[in-house]
Amino acid sequence: MLLVEEHARPPRYYLVISDLHIGFESDLNLRGIIVDSKYSLNSMLEELRHIIESHHIDGVIILGDVKSSIRNISKQEWNEIPEFFNILSKYTIIYLVPGNHDGMIQFLIPQNINIMSVKGMVLEETLLVHGHVMPSSARSSITRVVMGHIHPIFSKYDSVLEGRRIWLYIKVESEMIFPGSAGMLDIIIMPSFNKELYAIHKGYHKSFHKGYHNSISPIIKKAIQFNAIKKAMVVALDGSILSNDCDVAARLLS
Repeated sequence: MLLVEEHARPPRYYLVISDLHIGFESDLNLRGIIVDSKYSLNSMLEELRHIIESHHIDGVIILGDVKSSIRNISKQEWNEIPEFFNILSKYTIIYLVPGNHDGMIQFLIPQNINIMSVKGMVLEETLLVHGHVMPSSARSSITRVVMGHIHPIFSKYDSVLEGRRIWLYIKVESEMIFPGSAGMLDIIIMPSFNKELYAIHKGYHKSFHKGYHNSISPIIKKAIQFNAIKKAMVVALDGSILSNDCDVAARLLS
């Protein structure tokens, strides 16, 4: 999760999260792996409640993939997604930037939830987007992109961090992403907020993890295609820098 400050008077603070994939347990259950879905839902709600109250958060911005299924709505999603939003909206204002898994999400969320464009929402010079579609080219004032979608994990044979969630920070030539702009663009790629997405995989089903890893993003595809990545950092959840090699970051993204 990421804390973003809007320089208003008084300042406003937003908590940014991505890739909840509520309902992912349904797929495991169909494969004969029985998982308590309520544990994941309650864990996320409790963590969010604690941060909202302790840091006086003015709003939560969800960067897509609230749902797990893509083309339909599972029974678990019908039951749990409305519950999630009803509880969370008691604590703060919620903004949702839909992701590629959020088809028909409008049928699952209360009217008091702010649904933004799939091309993202802007806070000052920061574009907040899921990452599965290309943002509008009219973004010359943007200096930073915060996105999800990719679910970055550390991948190195025999490493104790193999399969762990990570942050990826890359600095790219802005012109390659937003034609007509100049300078450098910071791109922050968030790990999935739902930690159970990978924790459950690790002990049970390898193909589940593989299916969620390295989703294609047109933003990142452009950065790699045009060799636009000039600086990079791979960062563990505890803030440790695992690598500052552009080639390592590109490999994790490709």
